[in-house]
Amino acid sequence: MLIAGIDEAGRGPVLGPMVIAVTVIDKNQEEDFRKLGIKDSKELTVFERKELYPKIIEQAVEWKFVKIEAEELDELMKQHSLNEIEAIKIGGLLNSLKKIPDIVIVDSPDVIQANFGIRIKKYYKKNCIMRTEHKADQNHVIVGAASIIAKVERDQAIEKYAQEFGEIGSGYSHDPKTIQFLKNWLKTHSDLPKIARRQWQTSEKALNEKYQKKLGEY
Repeated sequence: MLIAGIDEAGRGPVLGPMVIAVTVIDKNQEEDFRKLGIKDSKELTVFERKELYPKIIEQAVEWKFVKIEAEELDELMKQHSLNEIEAIKIGGLLNSLKKIPDIVIVDSPDVIQANFGIRIKKYYKKNCIMRTEHKADQNHVIVGAASIIAKVERDQAIEKYAQEFGEIGSGYSHDPKTIQFLKNWLKTHSDLPKIARRQWQTSEKALNEKYQKKLGEY
């Protein structure tokens, strides 16, 4: 019996991509994955995640991830909610698998957890047991494995952006380094950087402050 776990990283940040990952294992491998120390990526250090990543992809039956950059997210959000976008991308990931999992377990962002499964089934119509649960990354080792892949891939994307743009912090709105980066950028540029999500309130606030300040100079 094949089990697939799905989770995302970078759903809420103002900078950088959202990454969604799927990991597929045989049900008999669950205990082996637990013994490796695989769990929700938020409960692991950066070093632990990087150590576990190659072990996961080496032992998994199959694994994949998709990276949705800020520009694509902005375009998609003109027509869809963030939950719907995530469901669309998950459907695409599942359809790209070479082997069809018997059970799919997904960390659900919907308030009513089962509703997310209904969303996904619009885009993935193969016969399987679909379980969409709150805190699935904490409760299922296979979803924890997917969360590690997604988190490591997002962190690597942020590291590459930092090489191009300088210190950008974590990309989250609560990070002072991220907010300072946006303020500094808008001092010398007329628009947001390509890695910023325009549909986010943080971006709108930064732009409004820039242009209100300009108006105040007259």
